[in-house]
Amino acid sequence: MRINETFLSLQGEGRFTGMPAFFLRLSGCNLQCPFCDTQHQSYTEKSEEDLVAEALRHKPRHIIITGGEPALQLTQTFIDKLHGAGFFVHVETNGTRPLPEGIDWVTCSPKPPHPIKDGLRIDELKVLYTGKDFSLPDYLAPYIAEAEVQLYLQPLDTGNQEQNRAILLGAIAYVMEHPEWKLSLQTHKMIGIK
Repeated sequence: MRINETFLSLQGEGRFTGMPAFFLRLSGCNLQCPFCDTQHQSYTEKSEEDLVAEALRHKPRHIIITGGEPALQLTQTFIDKLHGAGFFVHVETNGTRPLPEGIDWVTCSPKPPHPIKDGLRIDELKVLYTGKDFSLPDYLAPYIAEAEVQLYLQPLDTGNQEQNRAILLGAIAYVMEHPEWKLSLQTHKMIGIK
């Protein structure tokens, strides 16, 4: 597998905020979003067995597979090996490609105008709030209507404090008007960890 980086940290966003986890960032993405805050193009080749062994050297049994776009590389055998080693497998995806079966938690952060792959199981929908012209794409309606899907609105980090403050206030106002949504903040950035 093409691995950008592995690290131990706290989950900074969404449902599992504050939970210790082993992060596995895969290299490459099928989308090239101009606002992406992750440098994920460089990589080192590692085998599935080596990755499981590396993850086992740490206490958390929650593994978060992110990218780039994990669906470009994830295999059923790797998911099965992680489960066999006792891991809770959490994948963060843009939702444009199918995922292997049996993933314990799927966080989908869609990137309009790219639709979500038909049939993709989503546990957590994390939508980026981009500013005053924000609107939800129509293709999200079926997921928003599902009672089981947890809905998070996350302010876009532009790298500019003034813009970020305006975006944050807009996201808060949106959530207050649409209480089915929760605000997701990038707490790892706030506290200065990876």
